[in-house]
Amino acid sequence: MSEEIKNEITEEKVSASSKFWLCSADCLCTTINSLLTGGGMTYFFTKFLGLSEGLASIVWIIFAIWNAVNDPLFGYISDRTKSKLGRRIPYIRYGSFFYALFFVLTWVKWPLGNSQTALFIQMLATLFLFDTLYTAIATSLYVMPYAMAVSNKARGSIFLWKIFFTLVALGVPLVVFPNIKPEVGEDPTRFQLIMAGIGVFSFIIIFVSTFFYKEKVQTEKEEQENIFKAIIACFKNRSFVVFEVLSFTVVFIQTILMQGVIYYFDEFDLGMPFAYGSLGLGAVFGVILWANKVKTWGVKKCTLLMCIIFAIGSGIMCLFGKINAVAVCGFFTAGMGFAGGMYLIPLMNGDVIDYDESVTGIRREGMYAGVNSFITKPAISFANSAFIMIAKAFGYDMNLTAGMQSQMAKQGILVAWMAVPCLLLIICSVCMKFYPLAGYKWDETKRMLEQKHSND
Repeated sequence: MSEEIKNEITEEKVSASSKFWLCSADCLCTTINSLLTGGGMTYFFTKFLGLSEGLASIVWIIFAIWNAVNDPLFGYISDRTKSKLGRRIPYIRYGSFFYALFFVLTWVKWPLGNSQTALFIQMLATLFLFDTLYTAIATSLYVMPYAMAVSNKARGSIFLWKIFFTLVALGVPLVVFPNIKPEVGEDPTRFQLIMAGIGVFSFIIIFVSTFFYKEKVQTEKEEQENIFKAIIACFKNRSFVVFEVLSFTVVFIQTILMQGVIYYFDEFDLGMPFAYGSLGLGAVFGVILWANKVKTWGVKKCTLLMCIIFAIGSGIMCLFGKINAVAVCGFFTAGMGFAGGMYLIPLMNGDVIDYDESVTGIRREGMYAGVNSFITKPAISFANSAFIMIAKAFGYDMNLTAGMQSQMAKQGILVAWMAVPCLLLIICSVCMKFYPLAGYKWDETKRMLEQKHSND
């Protein structure tokens, strides 16, 4: 390969305005999804409206089955979409209104009555409607960096921006919901108005953003396989299978963290500024560490180290999280882990997609994103269901006001919050041994793909 081509590939750039608007849209899309699926909906329907924990768990299980069809199907459809706007932007632009609308309607009691059946139907219907739009928009936003740029350097610059915006998307639910959530018996009007305002603002930003970025890599001329062959091809890709173990774990932990803090701050003395300050410092440290070391250590080694650090922090928090000093350290390691999840895991995903193209000659970001969601979306359901069932097994009483739980129930919050993430991170550490996309041969394959698309 000539030096001129190498330089041309290295200098591929994405404008600051494109990165800002893409990341802003992704941030708001994630924020309202996290507010709803990250524990907010479960809390609202069980503790405020009075739906039983058992029925709420059934909702999440049924919802997981729907996602088994929903996400791969949309990924396949989006790969085959042909429009002047590209394959992804139409879904982002025109789905944003309905996405925000269903979010707002989640927090308003529907005129179905007060029975357990009525609440069950409302929760299930809300999840189905909201998530269908989330799938269309979030999947499209998720794959846009892989369509906007080819080189890992250009993609990495987008992901660095996304880290900051994702921290906002994670931080807003963690801070806002515990402070505005309606207590049992309270008037929910203030809470509902705030959530409606967040929904409207999100719609505006997501809609407007679509005028500031576009796809570079187009594949309409490629002959796409049928959906079943495409799904099978994904699972034949060993790097994708390893990636999915980590992707599932990251989504599970993100969900259960936001679920757990709602209950954690009700029962423990650690102040929110100390907890979130430590989380933020860990994230900043993690961003600096992973962004610098990935250049020398590579994605594989950095990801392995991230999993080990995060697992140790989760395990200590599970056992000794009642001690404030330990909890501060736990939040710090969580911040480092989230930074790794937001920077390293997307780079892994891009490599997985690139490897598939190098073998098959077909580029299918949407299909991989859809199958990824097929696997990771159940993590949201499992996290919500697992937390409330484990906490209940330790004696947590949903009818008690803040600060009134037993010592056993308080320990149950920590176990429900951190035990499963610790186990999953240990599994991830083992799986990374089998991740094949590393070393000189893979670097050469990447350079060949970058050359190919630089000439498109």
